[in-house]
Amino acid sequence: MTGSGGSALEVLAAGPGTTVQDIGRPGLAALGVGRSGAADRPSLRLANRLLGNDEGAAAVEVTLGGLTVRAVGGVHVALTGAPCPLAVDGRDAAANAVHWLPDGAELSLGMPAVGLRSYLAVRGGVDVPPVLGSRSRDTLAGLGPEPLTEGTVLPVGPAPQTDPVVDAAPVDPPTADEIVLRVRLGPRDDWFTDEAVRTLFAQAYRLSSDSDRVGARVEGPALERSDTQELPSEGMVLGSLQVPPSGQPTIFLADHPVTGGYPVIGVVDALDVPLAAQARPGQTVRFRRSAG
Repeated sequence: MTGSGGSALEVLAAGPGTTVQDIGRPGLAALGVGRSGAADRPSLRLANRLLGNDEGAAAVEVTLGGLTVRAVGGVHVALTGAPCPLAVDGRDAAANAVHWLPDGAELSLGMPAVGLRSYLAVRGGVDVPPVLGSRSRDTLAGLGPEPLTEGTVLPVGPAPQTDPVVDAAPVDPPTADEIVLRVRLGPRDDWFTDEAVRTLFAQAYRLSSDSDRVGARVEGPALERSDTQELPSEGMVLGSLQVPPSGQPTIFLADHPVTGGYPVIGVVDALDVPLAAQARPGQTVRFRRSAG
């Protein structure tokens, strides 16, 4: 099945956790619907800009590589985010650049050396049917197109009227080193001891393997609560640093719930959330108190 643009991408191998994502469903939290969308929105926007698409066009979010697709009809594509080894019909190709895939050409992604999530965009955008105004897969709520599997055919929309203005972007890849996330305290920092707050900003944590699009869970010194009563469920936002009874914080990512019943000691700066979304299990994370 080709899209309105007459082309498609056929999935030959999906890799783990591969989904369609755009900029999500903003403004529906009051209805119990989370925003979802790309975990690393700047990388999605860059891929689309390279192709002349609207920045919010739907693309494929790939976790740790493993994706292979075949072009049905010729398409232009770009890969951003975690720099997977990229090959077109067996020939190496560069990330953060525009590539032409003629009809029948195969593109494959290996495992990136750094970073976690990559974005494969196509000129015209992935043209699957939108759900509640978005083509994103919300893995927590089960909204949107199903995760990609072998045999999935992704229709491609019509090419935009504007042409791309560059064919490559010299951007730095995600880091494998320690990342520092700025945090604004609140709204429930008063539910924690003074020592817990000092610990949060003084000690190093490591990203847990038990992380996903819902949240990046970190392991390190437990954050002790001064108030142990039950907290009624309240609204949650992207970057919320929620602390369950274990005392080990979780950074809420794209598919976070819209409400939660554990106290939020602080909120990660929105500009730093993509760093958390690209961090790999075992990577060191430090929190720095925001000056704002």
